[in-house]
Amino acid sequence: MKKIYILILSMLFITACSTDLDQTPPNLAGADSLTDYDGVLNAAYFYQLGTVTPLAIMGDFRADNAFMFEAPYTEFDTYGPNLTTMEDQFFRPFYAASYKTILSANNVIENSTNATEVREAKFLRALAYFKLVKVFGAVTVNLSATPSTTDTSILVRQPAIDIYNNVIIPDLTDAMALDATIVEGRASKFAAQALLGKVYATMGNYVSAEPHLAAVVNGAESAGISLKENFKDIFGAANEIGNSEIIFSTQVSSSIEDEYSPASNFWNWFVGDDPKSDYPVDPDLIAAFDASDASGNTDLRREVTLSADGKTAIKFPKEGDLGPEHDWIEIRLADVILLYAEALNENGSTPVAITAALNQLNKIRKRAGLTNSTAITKEAVRTAIANERRLELAFEGHRWFDLVRTGTAQSVLGFTDPNYLLFPIPVSEILATRGVITQNTGY
Repeated sequence: MKKIYILILSMLFITACSTDLDQTPPNLAGADSLTDYDGVLNAAYFYQLGTVTPLAIMGDFRADNAFMFEAPYTEFDTYGPNLTTMEDQFFRPFYAASYKTILSANNVIENSTNATEVREAKFLRALAYFKLVKVFGAVTVNLSATPSTTDTSILVRQPAIDIYNNVIIPDLTDAMALDATIVEGRASKFAAQALLGKVYATMGNYVSAEPHLAAVVNGAESAGISLKENFKDIFGAANEIGNSEIIFSTQVSSSIEDEYSPASNFWNWFVGDDPKSDYPVDPDLIAAFDASDASGNTDLRREVTLSADGKTAIKFPKEGDLGPEHDWIEIRLADVILLYAEALNENGSTPVAITAALNQLNKIRKRAGLTNSTAITKEAVRTAIANERRLELAFEGHRWFDLVRTGTAQSVLGFTDPNYLLFPIPVSEILATRGVITQNTGY
């Protein structure tokens, strides 16, 4: 499989300590002398690799799909102030990789004369900021390839809503001018439009989300995008090339170092190869599959997702001593279809709207070997879609963020303090900026 990467080292920022907001590729010529920004764009793609393992842990271990066995990693399930103890392993690598992507993207956006490169860079910048906002809420915004090294005011965290409206949405709108053809590991029109639909849904703006999600679902076939007939054929290194269901993925390669030297191995946590959680599958997820089976026929996703004993997750199976180089699926068609069903249901309360939502939901249920949903009310359809997303997307980093997005995390997971809907800003960033970057409340 073709891998998009470039090996780049980090540099310091504004104080004696280093921060991750101003990282630059030192092996590349200055912006004023470069004429080909393909290498800088590839760097922006590559840096996304460092977000993979943290998002996998946050998305499933923070929720009710997986759990940690060894302290202090058990703090993921306690919803208290002590997650800061995992900074070096999860939050700082995620933060650093995101801002490295952003800075490389800024360089391309400011300087490249190639319109396609600029649009891809805007997609990547939007993706990085979307991830940052989902994880941390308010964050620092840098839209310059050469941010000031003396003006610390640029480090002040900006409200999430402003980042959505002023950065993420405009960038994705521009990126939608990309070609619709899906090329493995590259941004495309449909990747940008699908992500924009997801952004609006995350904001609770289903009216704006619906047309973008509809455009992807209804236009997918023309771009060669389709649901795989068999659920098992979506996953595994052998299925990545030319996979019709994957709209965008971050490519993983063990041949280069990233924030998780020598490579991001998110699958390792799920198959129980890390002693911090030898048997990571939460019994609550097993119960959810049991309930799905009870609703009609056997859920074919269970045997692809869980080991026979139900203790480990095998969706991204280990092969050999080190395991394969599984790419991280950022967006696939089933995810978009279920979000589209959600938008249809939230935007309407008539039988016609509910039927339209169910038609989308049942596409996913049919492939899973299940009968059509029996939900008939808006509230019941909402629950049915949430349940389907959990089983369809288990161990793909969605569950926690779905619960937060739909406002159900506290009730489902049983905690009361809303401060813990966000993760802690890396303490190292707070110290490096001498407190200009502040911590989230509760940590």
